[in-house]
Amino acid sequence: MAHIDVHSDVTVDEPMLVEGLPGVGLVGKIAADHLVEELDMTYYASCHCNGVPQTATYQADDRTVRPPVRIYADETHDLLVLQSDVPVSPQAAPDFSTCLAGWFAEQTVTPICLSGLSEEKDGVPAMYGVGVGGGETLLAEHDIDPPSEPGLVSGPTGALLSEVNQAGLDGAGLIVQASAKFPDPEAARVLLKNGIEPITDITVETDRLVEQAETIAQAREKLAQRMQQAEEESTQAQSVGMYQ
Repeated sequence: MAHIDVHSDVTVDEPMLVEGLPGVGLVGKIAADHLVEELDMTYYASCHCNGVPQTATYQADDRTVRPPVRIYADETHDLLVLQSDVPVSPQAAPDFSTCLAGWFAEQTVTPICLSGLSEEKDGVPAMYGVGVGGGETLLAEHDIDPPSEPGLVSGPTGALLSEVNQAGLDGAGLIVQASAKFPDPEAARVLLKNGIEPITDITVETDRLVEQAETIAQAREKLAQRMQQAEEESTQAQSVGMYQ
């Protein structure tokens, strides 16, 4: 049965959750992984939702086997991070998002969904915000720009935002210009500094993302290639143009 299994005594009160599913530029995954590491977050829950591949993951210098989609917690900041080691196929997105959104409602979680917008960048990647319910007010309070043109968010992240909207919950989506073909630590840094930090009221060191961009890109390249080959980007923002 699809469920979220909480197995930590960490206490969070009406937390915000940063969603880090792999997608265009792997921006969400890079940002989520960085938060978990820099804040030394606690392994809080595992996601046993339909659509999550039945795999077991492990880390270097660690014998512990864990599920591929996990939630980490920072009690001090009432912050959760959804970390995923695998892409969730678009076909499985409805079941996956229903599972997560149901748990959000039970726990009064406000999700912050992350998506890469595949388009040419001119200097620092531009970032936009879209909101659901009270998420719109949250974005306005922190002066996060709305999109400059019409678009859509597809895959599990788009399905999750849609499910949160239909359930009448609060949520926000951060969309950043990102590389379509390669991991993009620079775009992930923009999400962290210009979006996640002000919304969640945290401060996280991000210089390492830029300094070690090549190393990070190489470490994530295999996942990016696998996603391209399978055409299973977990999340993608797309411009649809004014008249499309």
